[in-house]
Parts: sequence; structure tokens; C-alpha cells
Amino acid sequence: MKIPGKTRFIVLIASIILLQSCTKAAEGSNAAPPAPELPVYTVITSPATTYQEFPTALEGKNNVEIRSQVDGYLDRIYVEEGAYVRAGQPLFKIDSRSYGEQMNMAQANLQAANANIEKARVEVDRLQPLVAAKVVSDVQLKTAKANYAAAVAAASQARASVGSAKINVGFTTITAPVSGYIGRIPYKKGSLISRTDPNPLTLLSDISEIYAYFSLSELDFIAFQNKYPGGTLEEKLKNMPMVELVIADNSTYPEKGRLSIVDGQFDKTTGAISVRAVFPNDNGTLRTGNTGRVRMPQLISNAVVIPQESTFEIQDKTYVYVMGKDQKVTGKPIKISGKTDSYYFISEGLSPGEKIVYTGIGNLKDGASIKPKNISSDSLLRAKPL
Repeated sequence: MKIPGKTRFIVLIASIILLQSCTKAAEGSNAAPPAPELPVYTVITSPATTYQEFPTALEGKNNVEIRSQVDGYLDRIYVEEGAYVRAGQPLFKIDSRSYGEQMNMAQANLQAANANIEKARVEVDRLQPLVAAKVVSDVQLKTAKANYAAAVAAASQARASVGSAKINVGFTTITAPVSGYIGRIPYKKGSLISRTDPNPLTLLSDISEIYAYFSLSELDFIAFQNKYPGGTLEEKLKNMPMVELVIADNSTYPEKGRLSIVDGQFDKTTGAISVRAVFPNDNGTLRTGNTGRVRMPQLISNAVVIPQESTFEIQDKTYVYVMGKDQKVTGKPIKISGKTDSYYFISEGLSPGEKIVYTGIGNLKDGASIKPKNISSDSLLRAKPL
């Protein structure tokens, strides 16, 4: 059948339109996805304080073992475990009856010795005129004087015995040498106490101040000396800012401390030197045996600051994605010199003014294009202060 010319023209036009539609559909299926819209942060510098942390063991200002200086039965216990006591307060009482009798005997011996002195003096006084009149030999007078000197010496010895007995009686009442908290009391009333017992009656801890001991490596110690002004180590310690203490629950102790002493030499086995920080502890929050971390501050006048969310790690190295002028990103390694809860301080790898991807970096690759959404550093710092 012969197709009219007008019909052939219509079919040709329809075929062309259909072919163009298929071509556009194919091109649309192969087109690249649009660039993701990601927040971009401009690197800034800001004054900041970083911290270097050192593990520490805490000790009270005074930790005194309370021991008996006499033997005997424990007669009384005046305090409870964990109680706070003041210096001079009675803690324990040892049965003092035998020591009281020893003191009575010593006093009686002293009285006898004093009587012998008087007797010897009378004899000397009696013989002196007789020797002068040559009635008796002077040998008798010399003997009498020697007996008098011996009586005086015996009285001195008896007096010392009385003093020793009084001291022993005083030792039967054991008092607190310092103010502090009572530890565990392993002995009970009626226990036989000896001066040679391996365990003390208790441990008394004065925690009005807490000493935090930690160690500095040789490199840390050299950096510490170079960081702070002063001609001597004592001057450097005085010019150093106050240090902080992070306790076991990761909270910061409210009182700040100051470094007070450094060991005279490095430990040959560890290559470290011990340092002590002193913290006030008037409310008794800290106790001997607590652990924590001493935080030493370091002031930085112009620190390069970036958010921690902007970083990622590959093989123990930290990177950020830096956006170029063509809005393509490149991974760049950085070196971190310090941190806060939300920010890193960068010592190498970034310069102020560079733009880095703030968040959403999980699926990015080098060379990827992004659609930047600028994040103000001021607004970020207001939301998350340094």
C-alpha cells in the first residue's frame, strides 16, 4: 500500500523527536551527582591555654603511724575509725598500774637517797672540827666527804629514775601528735600492746594540705626550665602559673595548687625526676591514697585553632580536608600541640585563613568538589567556647 507523502513526513518528525528524547534520557542517567553542601570553617588564631597532664598519687601533709612506747594491755580507745582529731587529743590508754607502781618505787628510792645525803652531810660537819683540833685523822674526814658525794650521785640517779617512771606513765596515754583523720584501728580493748608490734595502733593523716607527686621526663624537665622566666629553679617555680588537679571521676578539683619542690636528681632506673604540687584541702575532700592527674598550663598567645570534629585519622596521623579555590578538597596532615574539650591547637600543617571542612567528612575523598556553607568562627566560639 502506498503511504501518502504527508503521512511519511509526520512519521519522520515523530521518529526524530523520539530519538532526541532517548538521547537526553541516556545523557541524564550518566550525569554526575551534584556536589554536597558542607559547612566550611576558616582557620583562625586565638590566645589559648593548653594543658600537659601527669598521673599523680596523693598524700596528706603528714601521715603518722601511731605506736605505743610502752608495753601493756590496751585499756581504752577514745576515738573511732575515720574520726577527725586535733593535736594533743587522747587516742588510746595503756593500763598504767604497773608503771604507776614503778614511779612510786622510784620516788621512794629518791627519798631514801635524799636522806642518805643528809646523813653524810652530818658526818662531814661532825668530823671537820675534830680534824681541825687534830683529835681524829683527816682520813676519816676524806672518807666522810666521799660518802657524801656518793649519796649525792645516788640521789641524782634516783631522781632520773623518777623522771623515767613519769615518762613511762605519760606514755600510757597516747595523744595525737598532729591534727588529722584516724585510720583503721586493728587492735581492740584488752589487746596486749608491745613497742615491737609490726602494725601501728592506727595511722593518723593530716590532710589540711595534699601533696601530689608526679614525675617529669628529662625532656619535659628541660622544656619546663626553658618555658618560665627566672635565674634559678626556685624562681621559675614562683613564676609558674597555678596547676590544676583532675581527680578520679575526671572532674577538676576546685582548688588550684602550686609546685613547691623538685628532687635533687634524676632516678637512674626511670630517667625521671619527681615533682610535688601542693593543694589546699580544708574541707577534707581529698585523702591519702587518692589518684588523679596534675594539669600544668601553657599559655599560647596566637594558637591556630580548629574544631575537633574537623579531623580524621589514618595510620596514627591526623588530617583535615582543606578546600581550594576551585571548591575541591584535599586531605592535609596536621600536628596537634594541645587541646581543649572541643578544639585542637595546631603547631604544623595549617595557616590562618585556610578553609577546612567542618563536619560531614566521612564520605569525602581527595579531589572531591563541595558546595561550601561558610561557618562563622565567632558563632562557633560562642556555641563552644575555648
